[in-house]
Amino acid sequence: MAPHIGALIKQDLILQERTVAWFARKLCMDRSNVYRLFQKNSIDTVLLSRISVVLGKDYFIILSHYLNQRNESQ
Repeated sequence: MAPHIGALIKQDLILQERTVAWFARKLCMDRSNVYRLFQKNSIDTVLLSRISVVLGKDYFIILSHYLNQRNESQ
């Protein structure tokens, strides 16, 4: 099963001790949209790239690693 990207982002935000308000400001979105983002299983690539920059973590590598593992097991 693919990693739940919204949950990964929420976990990283917590680990970095950042607030939802801070994250929302950095992404120029409402806090309510950030909470919805945490529930999402998939995210637009443009938004995911912005999140990667804000949190300093390449989420594309995480997803790529998952796909490589999946392809190797088939």
